[in-house]
Amino acid sequence: MKYTEWLNDLELGIHLVSAPQVIPLSKEREILERLSVEGYNFAIVDFEKDELLGNCGLLNVDFINRTAELGIFIGNKEYWNRGLGQEAIELILNFGFNIINLNNIMLRVRGFNKRAIKCYEKCGFKVIGIRREAITFGDKKYGEIYMDILASEFKGDIVSKILENFE
Repeated sequence: MKYTEWLNDLELGIHLVSAPQVIPLSKEREILERLSVEGYNFAIVDFEKDELLGNCGLLNVDFINRTAELGIFIGNKEYWNRGLGQEAIELILNFGFNIINLNNIMLRVRGFNKRAIKCYEKCGFKVIGIRREAITFGDKKYGEIYMDILASEFKGDIVSKILENFE
């Protein structure tokens, strides 16, 4: 029920690929079941409050070419602008590069989502292209920005730090 509430919230949903869709509660279970078997999806949780805050994951994982697409959202607006998105992205990049051995992780972001673009850049993503006027809201058109990061550009390696404890 929480995801349905968030995804149907225009202030949040306008930034997501699912923005033009209204997702009924009956469809939430189906979507969550599909996500549980496609790619790698993780809940973002405040453990102290035992509260669901959002979701992040790697989709369209290609183990032959070692690529994937990143998706993330913080649904609970009380947690916006607190650095949780950056922390979640760094963790999922660490998982992608150091656990499942990916080489390239890309994402798509709407050109008007300046806060997300700034976060992605802090995490090391670089703009690789813009699909011009790909998003339309009312009579305004916006670009869709494509960004990626390579394993060689990623600075974090939690795995090595964890393994050091066992040596």
